[in-house]
Amino acid sequence: MKKQVSIALAAGLLLAGPTAASAAGISSSSSPKMSNPAAQDSLSLATSQQKTAWNDLKGQASNQTAPSGFQATIGSVVPSNLKIAPVPSKTATEVPALKPYDFAMVSGKLLIVNPSDKKVVEVITG
Repeated sequence: MKKQVSIALAAGLLLAGPTAASAAGISSSSSPKMSNPAAQDSLSLATSQQKTAWNDLKGQASNQTAPSGFQATIGSVVPSNLKIAPVPSKTATEVPALKPYDFAMVSGKLLIVNPSDKKVVEVITG
């Protein structure tokens, strides 16, 4: 009887261990990482990634005229009257760094935009 209780107790502790760690917010290094939302104000894409983004996105966004006073530069805030859209899954698969971002085509420039603060994080020209 004592042996059965010990085995049951050990099994219970083994099962409770990962659950308790999970509840405490502790994760093991073998667990898959969640993708982080766009949290940075700049993005550094390789030339090949820029070309892929340009080729994939240039036809999916209408070329908008920049409003007076708006400079399409990294760090600038996209005015609310410009239409931005999420990066499509096909492009995000080809360039994973773009997944959490939005984009817009303004005055012939492809703007990659952080959706949380509407700041331009990358400007790509064709």
